[in-house]
Amino acid sequence: MRKILFLLFFQFTLATALAQDPLRFETEVKSMLAGDSLVNKKKLILFTGSSSIRFYADLKNDFPKQNVLNRGFGGSEMSDLLYYAKPLILNYQPSRVFIYEGDNDINAGKSTEEILAKADQLLTLLRSQRSPKIKIIFIAAKPSVARWQLKDKYEDFNRQLKQWTSTKKNVLYADVWTPMLDSNGEVRKDLFLEDNLHMNEKGYDIWKNVISKYL
Repeated sequence: MRKILFLLFFQFTLATALAQDPLRFETEVKSMLAGDSLVNKKKLILFTGSSSIRFYADLKNDFPKQNVLNRGFGGSEMSDLLYYAKPLILNYQPSRVFIYEGDNDINAGKSTEEILAKADQLLTLLRSQRSPKIKIIFIAAKPSVARWQLKDKYEDFNRQLKQWTSTKKNVLYADVWTPMLDSNGEVRKDLFLEDNLHMNEKGYDIWKNVISKYL
């Protein structure tokens, strides 16, 4: 029995360690960077973060007057973006950056304090390499049917993220949480694909309306 418990604990520990290893994204990141020679860096507006960014297929169509680039990588957490900040953000020298992280962090059991500590490190890194005038917009963690049981943790994270951004120069907070709720404060079920986690066109229409205010 003890041997079984030990093996289960070992497997859980190993799975947790692997889940937090940023190298699990190395192939995906290299694939994204393969076409960098074609990227127009003039007045570039860069979007990065987890799958809600990665699956934003209509990003260029939604903002046709802007030079936008999608550098999202699904399943990522704030620590992963920090690890890949140079190839996915700094090397492009963007004029504006939209960041969506925190969703997977919360689901993985990380505290708001842990997430914001990584966000602060990321901000410090970006500021050390780029002009303080670059605008950085942190997108709130979105609600979803699949993770609605974590509602309180998401709300706490968004509340503290908003407060944290308010203390930083040229750092803004984009609230996508509120418009994705119905009049009763419940998550709208019509905004998601079958997995109840990733958004459909209706969900991204809401994001478009929110993000357009920062362009």
